[in-house]
Amino acid sequence: MGRPRRPASPWRRAGQWTVAKLVALVGGLAGRLPLGLALRLGAGLGCVAYWILPGRRRVALDNLTLVYGETLSSDARARLARQCFEHLGMTTLECCRLFFGPTERLFGRIRGEGTEHIGQALGRGRGIFFLTGHFGNWELLAAVHGHAGFGLSVVVRPLDNPYLDAVIARARERSGLRAIQKRDAVQGVRAALARGECIGILLDQDAGRSGVFVPFLGHPASTSRALALLAIKTRAPVVPAFIHRLANGGHELVLESEIPLAITGDLDHDIEVNTARFTEAIERQVRAHPEQWFWVHRRWKSRPA
Repeated sequence: MGRPRRPASPWRRAGQWTVAKLVALVGGLAGRLPLGLALRLGAGLGCVAYWILPGRRRVALDNLTLVYGETLSSDARARLARQCFEHLGMTTLECCRLFFGPTERLFGRIRGEGTEHIGQALGRGRGIFFLTGHFGNWELLAAVHGHAGFGLSVVVRPLDNPYLDAVIARARERSGLRAIQKRDAVQGVRAALARGECIGILLDQDAGRSGVFVPFLGHPASTSRALALLAIKTRAPVVPAFIHRLANGGHELVLESEIPLAITGDLDHDIEVNTARFTEAIERQVRAHPEQWFWVHRRWKSRPA
């Protein structure tokens, strides 16, 4: 057993409380800006972040070089990285409106494709795993399901700042999203599926040495085994769900047909095969709209032995 975490000092708690209050205040103000102005401001802030965050800029450029190599010039890779930062800036301002401001216009600018796949999967009576990634405005994607009346839960890791964690939790609950704490993930997921509800899983982050290495954008990437394992154990259908930004400032919701599960009885083999299938679904979206993926994460940090 590791040593228990020492309680935060009064000064640290005061700092965390102040940060949470500032986030709620600034988010509340930004969430009431006219949507067009908010998007322009978000793109501008993203461009500024590209220049003042050299570490994240370098991660994005390194990832783009790994994936595209010489098929894109260095200028083209830099342009794509800036577009990624601008997209994240717009996403942040949209989340301010989603969490703290009026949402009617935000939801009114979303069009859907493939919604029939939800009804087909729910007809199985086992709930649904919605497979997605850090692509488009993934917080808006989660809120759309809650807004449409589907019971949607996501597995989250609590933030280190408990005051900020409470602010974000209340904001997510506002859109009908339920959080399952990571430490209670297995029990929480099973209970939600038993109620016929939906679980959102983001599967595009480095999983370290405990993950399974599967191809992603042309390179082996450590990916969490959790979704494949849970889907095999519960037989709940896995439906890819994504959202991407349109040129007019709106969004398109894309729901694909259920991914068939490989179940042979060899658990390790089945986890690898199914995780590769899930990752392939994410890759299709990234290749179609590369500027809207989270290139600032070190996705290929872990390497196979």
